[in-house]
Amino acid sequence: MATKFWHPFADMRAVLENELVIARGEGCYVWDDSGKRYLDAAASLWYCNIGHGRSEIATAVADQMRTLEAYSTFGDLTSPPVNELTDRLSMIAPVPESVSFLTSGGSDSVDTAVKLARRYHTAMGRSDRTFVLSRSRAYHGMHTAGTSIAGISANNDGYGKLLTDTALVEWDSHDSLLDAIERIGAERIAAFICEPIIGAGGVLAPPPGYLEKVRGICRDTGILFIADEVITGFGRTGMWFASHRWNLEPDLVTCAKGITSGYLPLGAVIAAPHVAEPWFEGDAGLWRHGYTYTGHTTVAAAAIANLDIIQRENLLAEASRLEAQLAAGLGPLAAHDLVSEVRCGVAALAAVQLAPEATAENPNLPDQMNGALRKHGVLSRILFGNAIQISPPFVMTESQVTDLAEAVRASLDELAR
Repeated sequence: MATKFWHPFADMRAVLENELVIARGEGCYVWDDSGKRYLDAAASLWYCNIGHGRSEIATAVADQMRTLEAYSTFGDLTSPPVNELTDRLSMIAPVPESVSFLTSGGSDSVDTAVKLARRYHTAMGRSDRTFVLSRSRAYHGMHTAGTSIAGISANNDGYGKLLTDTALVEWDSHDSLLDAIERIGAERIAAFICEPIIGAGGVLAPPPGYLEKVRGICRDTGILFIADEVITGFGRTGMWFASHRWNLEPDLVTCAKGITSGYLPLGAVIAAPHVAEPWFEGDAGLWRHGYTYTGHTTVAAAAIANLDIIQRENLLAEASRLEAQLAAGLGPLAAHDLVSEVRCGVAALAAVQLAPEATAENPNLPDQMNGALRKHGVLSRILFGNAIQISPPFVMTESQVTDLAEAVRASLDELAR
């Protein structure tokens, strides 16, 4: 064995002796350890919203570490960066005056939100509400809760049954949600978790009116609506949260990734005031939940610096700018023989769908496409359903979008030959 690093989501037999070592990054580019440059079409794993190599965050982190690197926030303890960050989150949250429980990442946030939803109903005298509904093609991280509610079946294969009170509904049908509620009983359902835009499942925007309908169904039945904004939060859709774009007013928001642009690991669960009320103003008492790094002081400082950059450079508008530019650059690829569809239209998110007939004829096409993209200087991923992920940093320029589209076309042409 060459590497001693067990890679996530990897066939280690294929990875051995074949690691791609990313050595440095700047803006929308990264370089491997041999000096080859790649355009980062995926913002690493959806998260590098402000681009690579921002010294402002490095300075903020170093300054904070010299003052206080970290301290526990259990019980009554906190630190100035944690208080500042959660105040900032409350100001930009989809529901005013929301509070935030900080985690170390998206999977943490999903597990926290699922536990909180069930615990909330218990605090309100509704302990029978334990079921969590999720959608087909959805990805909600890989902790126990996220694995149990996965809408990508391969992600929960082989583990046995983890959480038992879960059910899937069709990702694009509000009637499927109604059917599940009728079958299980609203009085037994704690929450419905929903990515406003399905990410790892293929970059699937909601059908017109879908989000508004399912949000209304949850409101009418007393089911908590959890917006999973781990991917879409902090500007990816051109607004602070996709929930703003669709006026969802979720009960809970899970987020991570863009909160620090990946410079340090951080996530959060943003709770609307009525969800927090039993603990903040009622008699729910102690919530026995938390992580060692909940409210990590230095990570909070990195998040504050990241939010400062997004605001100062108006990167929400830059993400919106990318919507038209990605559509113009990538849209014509829909006519390619190896492509069935190009999905654009929600700010800095897009996908190039490989044609089912092409992948049926050549099952290795997705892996070959990934290799061809790297050969042509682009780093991305092939998502569930064989779509090429396009989720660039918000600082990607129009000329870089052109370079990206040309590299994708050249890769497709090479494979078609």
